[in-house]
Amino acid sequence: MQSIESSTRRRGLRLTNVVLLVVVIAFIVAVIFAANQNDIVGWMVVVISGGWLILSTVSLFMVRRGARAVHKTAQNLGSNLAASSAGGNVVDATDPMRDTKVDHSLKIVEVQKRVVTEELAKGDDADMAMIDRALDTIEMTASNARDMLNPDRGKSSKSDPNNGPGTITGDVIN
Repeated sequence: MQSIESSTRRRGLRLTNVVLLVVVIAFIVAVIFAANQNDIVGWMVVVISGGWLILSTVSLFMVRRGARAVHKTAQNLGSNLAASSAGGNVVDATDPMRDTKVDHSLKIVEVQKRVVTEELAKGDDADMAMIDRALDTIEMTASNARDMLNPDRGKSSKSDPNNGPGTITGDVIN
């Protein structure tokens, strides 16, 4: 498979280089004829062939960049498929939605920590029910955030102390 892909790629690069060489030769020929004839039509042909040369060069670089991007994406997909077929769990580290959700979870933990701190600062007048609800919210949010980072965490064993009890559900009461 690798040799077929490699030979196809080399053949494509050779064909691209040949086409670009033909356009460069046409430009050089047009410049020589225009210089010998020294007329307006000859120089117009030079300008037109130069424009085609610029267009083909820009197109070549854009196609090469696109081909490299497609190749990189295909390699990433292949490695992800290989990892998932081997039993591993693949989590896309560049998932912006997951990052937003985890960020939101951490903000919730920060707010609940502030609630606990404020209530404990009251001393004997602290509302222990509010502290308990805040701690429950922190536990639930942390568990759900960990599940976003490792979706298979709660599936292996419900009693595994390293994985926790799985996703915690419930109503948040303020």
